Amino acid sequence: MNAMQEKLFLELRQTKEEIENSLQKKQKQSWLTSILKAELADINSAIQKFEEGKFGQCETSGEFIPEDLLKMIPTIKSLKDTEDLEYYYKKPLSSAFL
Repeated sequence: MNAMQEKLFLELRQTKEEIENSLQKKQKQSWLTSILKAELADINSAIQKFEEGKFGQCETSGEFIPEDLLKMIPTIKSLKDTEDLEYYYKKPLSSAFL
């Protein structure tokens, strides 16, 4: 695991703990609870990929996801997901990696 991956791993574990604590308090509205549970599932998946040595690999093609994209969204699952991101991103993602 390189330094960037180690940092992301620690951030994911911390975020997981914060979400779990928030869910235990159960003071959140039901719509927020479902969002937190979905985010927690994505975080658990990313942590499992770290443990299996597959973090950063596209689940569809097996290609490696660019590190800059992983830094922004460490729970991204595939390169295809970037197509959905372009809708929300203010400039083309292709320019973000130049």
